[in-house]
Amino acid sequence: MNIQSIRRLEDGLRQAFPQAQLPADWQIVPEPCPPGMSGDITVNCFRFARFFKSAPDAVAEKTLELLKADPEVQNAERVKAFVNISLRAEALCRDTIGSVSAILEEGKLPEAARKRILVEYSAPNTNKPQHLGHVRNNTIGMSVCKLLARVGHDVVPVNLINDRGIHICKSMLAYQRFGNGDTPEKSGIKGDHFVGNYYVKYNVELKKQIEALRAARPELKDKSDDELFLETEIGAAAQDMLRKWENSDPDTVSLWKLMNSWVIAGFNETYARMGVEFRKTYLESQTYLLGKDNVRKGVEDGVFATREDGAVIADLGKLGTKVLLRKDGTSVYITQDIGTTLLKHREFSPQGMIWVVGDEQILHFQMLFAILKKMGCAWADGLFHLAYGMVNLPTGKMKSREGTVVDADDLFDEMHELARSAALERVPEGAEPPADLEQRSEIIGMGALKFMLLKFNPKTTMMFDPQASLKFEGDTGPYVQYVCARINSIARKAAERGVSAGSVNWALADSPEERALAVTAARYPDALKAAAEKMDCSTLVNYLLDLAKAFNRFYREKQVLNAEDPATAAARLAMCFAVRDILTDGLNTLTIAVPEAM
Repeated sequence: MNIQSIRRLEDGLRQAFPQAQLPADWQIVPEPCPPGMSGDITVNCFRFARFFKSAPDAVAEKTLELLKADPEVQNAERVKAFVNISLRAEALCRDTIGSVSAILEEGKLPEAARKRILVEYSAPNTNKPQHLGHVRNNTIGMSVCKLLARVGHDVVPVNLINDRGIHICKSMLAYQRFGNGDTPEKSGIKGDHFVGNYYVKYNVELKKQIEALRAARPELKDKSDDELFLETEIGAAAQDMLRKWENSDPDTVSLWKLMNSWVIAGFNETYARMGVEFRKTYLESQTYLLGKDNVRKGVEDGVFATREDGAVIADLGKLGTKVLLRKDGTSVYITQDIGTTLLKHREFSPQGMIWVVGDEQILHFQMLFAILKKMGCAWADGLFHLAYGMVNLPTGKMKSREGTVVDADDLFDEMHELARSAALERVPEGAEPPADLEQRSEIIGMGALKFMLLKFNPKTTMMFDPQASLKFEGDTGPYVQYVCARINSIARKAAERGVSAGSVNWALADSPEERALAVTAARYPDALKAAAEKMDCSTLVNYLLDLAKAFNRFYREKQVLNAEDPATAAARLAMCFAVRDILTDGLNTLTIAVPEAM
């Protein structure tokens, strides 16, 4: 909070404690006054008393003395080492909600703290369409990118499409056997859905062959499906196709390119609807050879070792031993990540890299980072895995192989229709639906989806309920969006009545609701920076809910346009506009749009 009294307090404490040894960037960061105590803000002297080489109570007593003498402080009281402050209304509002442009600017980090950060997210496989899990990944990834950029970092969002490997060969083989020359255009099916159907067909056939194998050979009944994969005809055929692909067999490569193009076209439609954009998209098919070359060089340099069976391994100490090249010379997943990471660093020279990937890959990234350090990459200390938990629906977990996933495109359509129904329910009987109904439904539906996915810490395994996410009351995106829409309505009525928020007398905004709203608005820069530092958008989500609730308490208790006099109406109208600007900025940072009306 950029409150002048706090800045004067800092100067006063420096003079009162000449023995102080303060950090160069030291400043007092006041906090909202705890519930049940009087005051707008509190200064916690426990946090910095050590810098003044004095007991917290002594620093608090001096703080109290200085604040009581401050002309803009209405009242101050000490509770142990906490000093609770009530500012005069004019000072409180002038430096908080009355300076909304300053609040928005204060959300940026100092130039020296800004970095170039590369964020990789999405990373779908080209054997299936994106599903609810990808939606959570995309939502976290794009919002973290926007959040980091909002506080001043130079953010490079990239995608890595997994377009090679045994799983890709499964859908290719199934298309060869069951496709009969069909195409997405002929069938009228979106490209990624079309290919995903063949991945499911492959696994149906694989399951049949495994069951037949167990029935024919009882000694295999206790072996897992993975152990029996190469024992089946269709499993061996997929592995053979992978070898052909890696050896540039023309027919295999031609089929791969064709099916790849279908899937990527489908992905791009899904991304456009979510608002996902990348500075660059990498294909693993173009980077896995680079990884192999670097692994081979690592063997030459003595960084990696060759096992007796010919496989290349990395000894990672407590993390264990990791195979980097199989005995037949084919690469594994981590080999591709080595090459891609080196390529990304060479092309963008970031000071940090973030991977948004599910928490089932925690060990994988620990090993990747350890391998890069082993290879002498000093910048590997700036690598971070932003792990997130699974997301489920009330109907249960999803399984790609069985075709029971919650498809992203279908989910978007459902959210749109639910939002559309909710909007129509608000139309008075006999009135025409709004002209922008479809656009409004898309904004509300997608906003509800993103908001709910970001509401929880990324590490949380969460349950997503589409209908609950669209409620206009409660901790939802539409609840926050509705505050902005309500203020837009107030603005339209103000224009009709000629009420302006031009010259404001902030001394009139002295009710508990107005004071609480001003204090909550002033917390926005801290919420932005805290969310960016933790790379946790739920911090920002919870702040926006707090501000929306503070506004609704204010709006319930205080008339705006029908205030007791024009000057009070102007002050309250200005408060409304400031809240709308902050909420809009925060929602946009979460990649959520704001409808003009709801």
